Amino acid sequence: MSEESYSEEKALELLKQLENILECDTLIDEVGFIHPTQFVTLNEEESGSLVSSISGEPQSEVGILSSGASDVGAPKYEKMIFWNKDHKLGISTQSLLPLYKAAKHAFMSAIRQYEMLSNISVKNDIFMDEDVPCSLTSASSILEIEVMKHSKALLLLSCDFGTAWNSRKLVVSKKQHVSILMDELLLSALVLSYSPKSDHAWSHRRWVIKMIAGKCSNLQDIVGKESELVEKIAEKSRMNYRAWNHRCWLVSYMTGEQVLYELKKSRNWAGLHIADNCCFHYRRRLLLRILKDFCYTQDPNASFGCTIEVYQVWKEELDWNEMLIKRYIGREALWLHRRFLSLYWVKHFATNLHGVSCHSENKTGINHDLDIFMDNELQLLHSCSRIPDNIFEDVQAQAMFSATYILWLTKQISDSQWFELKEKLTAVDLKTLLNVACPEKNFLWDSLMGLHGSI
Repeated sequence: MSEESYSEEKALELLKQLENILECDTLIDEVGFIHPTQFVTLNEEESGSLVSSISGEPQSEVGILSSGASDVGAPKYEKMIFWNKDHKLGISTQSLLPLYKAAKHAFMSAIRQYEMLSNISVKNDIFMDEDVPCSLTSASSILEIEVMKHSKALLLLSCDFGTAWNSRKLVVSKKQHVSILMDELLLSALVLSYSPKSDHAWSHRRWVIKMIAGKCSNLQDIVGKESELVEKIAEKSRMNYRAWNHRCWLVSYMTGEQVLYELKKSRNWAGLHIADNCCFHYRRRLLLRILKDFCYTQDPNASFGCTIEVYQVWKEELDWNEMLIKRYIGREALWLHRRFLSLYWVKHFATNLHGVSCHSENKTGINHDLDIFMDNELQLLHSCSRIPDNIFEDVQAQAMFSATYILWLTKQISDSQWFELKEKLTAVDLKTLLNVACPEKNFLWDSLMGLHGSI
């Protein structure tokens, strides 16, 4: 049956079947759109699994809600349009347009009636009109159910329908029950199962978490599960900025222990996805949160101070980043992450550190640490700037990234530190190195070299 051959009555009947499935199986966690030719295989597999019961008797061929679920009260649906098993829902691509039109019509009709009824209720409250029937409340409740039911089906068919998301916010905000808010998290996760980069779905999750904050005692568990959801989606949907942006937003709701745990847990993932800068951006957000929580200053006009614990966390991150740079040649995301680490190291850990340099001997040690840090960066430059005769693209990129990193680092230190570094840089001609690694940008290198004097 083609999309054009669906009548309005047929499309409405399919919509009722879809909404019935969603109502009966509230644990559906994945939605997929299936080509009609695939339904034959899926139904054959389902029929084969039905025969393998303990009694050996074949079970009903009516749609199954989930594995092990009883057929009593199970929703009946067209086998070539819907497939529902093990909390997974498949919808035929051939029926998407008729279903969408029917869902949109039903939703728009319900939301218009709901808004009209809400306006009548407001006027009744203002003018105290006793002639308005007291059944407004029950009618409003019925329409709320209709709005939520139709908007859910509509969003599974068109996840960017902003009016449907806003209508759910309107209804949920009036009730503000934790259970209803948790249902909204389930719905948005269901949408993300087939559209992992949906702006509206991620935004809706943030709205729900804001509503939940302060209303339930297990907020930290919810935040932890949110972080796991992002990692699961990021594994399937690479370079998903919206998902990682959501994870960065969650950092403000994490406890100090959760932040440290997330920093440790995300290291393995980042080490396996070194080209995905989004993960390193997330680690930077965690590190800044640690810096904010553990660093202190008693005088608002005084310099920033940090504790030994934060100092150690930063040192470990620098060492880990250096290991990745040497293992994975020519990866820009690793060098960008090092710039962030080096900037805060020079700014907070190598100068005027109250937590670790309040005593003169500690201050001397930290100043000595800066010299060690700069020497280490120069050694990194030497190890990464060697370009063999048979130039590979990654090796050439590594040389350019290392040279531009040192050039950038010279702009972050004081004049006195610069003169000391300048003497150590005489053994390396950065300009020559950059011109060899990237000759097409020689004018840019000349300009940058002149900003801090000749090297």
